[in-house]
Amino acid sequence: EAVAAEWMLEFACSCLCRHFAELSGPEFLRWTDVAQALINGVSQIPPHQKKTVYLCQLLIRIAQGKSLGLQFENDGRISPLESALSFWTLLEKEETELEKLHEDIRRLIQIQIVAVHMENRYFKEAAEVLERLFTDSESDKPLRVKLATIIKTKDPYVPLLQTFSYSLLISKIKSYTELYMKENESNFLMQEATKQVKFKGLGATALQNKSVEVKENYKSDLETKQRFVLSILLLRDVLGQMQSCCLDVDSSLFWMYINCLLDLNNMQNVSKDGDPLACSRRRQRWTWEEDQQLKSGVREFGVGNWAKILVHGNFNNRTSVMLKDRWRTLCRIE
Repeated sequence: EAVAAEWMLEFACSCLCRHFAELSGPEFLRWTDVAQALINGVSQIPPHQKKTVYLCQLLIRIAQGKSLGLQFENDGRISPLESALSFWTLLEKEETELEKLHEDIRRLIQIQIVAVHMENRYFKEAAEVLERLFTDSESDKPLRVKLATIIKTKDPYVPLLQTFSYSLLISKIKSYTELYMKENESNFLMQEATKQVKFKGLGATALQNKSVEVKENYKSDLETKQRFVLSILLLRDVLGQMQSCCLDVDSSLFWMYINCLLDLNNMQNVSKDGDPLACSRRRQRWTWEEDQQLKSGVREFGVGNWAKILVHGNFNNRTSVMLKDRWRTLCRIE
């Protein structure tokens, strides 16, 4: 189980790196959920996986960096970007090279922590976070003084903040993830997936940073297997809880496990030789009735409880992931 979880975490991290450019895109968000579930299931991070875990946490927080209402730390004052900075510090300790890139990204995160607060007119909080970010060292003093002056002007559009922008931060971190991907080309699941693609005669090479053209049914089957591995890991944790107490059906762990099982309905439509049957899940339009069921479920159970909504609603061969994506679409339309 530990080895399988390690493979899955490496694969989830590589997926986050590939989809990082999308930031809030559905693929990035889906792999955010997978990576977070795997990390939460690890009681102690093995030394050789620290870099992988830190990078996942960094990307997840950078993607949500402008959402000041979102919390990753127990301290409510800590913004997503400030939390990201702590993981970047841990990543720096795991590496001895790339000193220039490390310094550039550190400075960009620090500047954008202040910039995001100012963009939201939180000038007092920007001044407070400045005190937490910088030490009294001489090397930190020039930037600290510049940012303190900018905060006093209460102008979030000064040249310094525009030059060291959020888009530049994203670009620098993409450069870092590209180096990470090159160093980790030996990802086990990627290697095995590549062999399968070649064996199936699909004429595509499933390597990082290259486009992969895979038949829709085969791709769906691969995703199903990934969810199956995740469901086994979650079942292990559920059974561990049941040994000590009666499992609460309202617990997030219980519904996370149900969520994985519900997404496995495609497994029932796989023939003995491993090929999906004609009745496997296909893309289909959402009906007005399904939209109403989704809205009703969100009102009753709240946003994010997709597994509960799926169980209590009347949907036509949907999964909880589909419900989440459809809700985003409805929010944009409205």
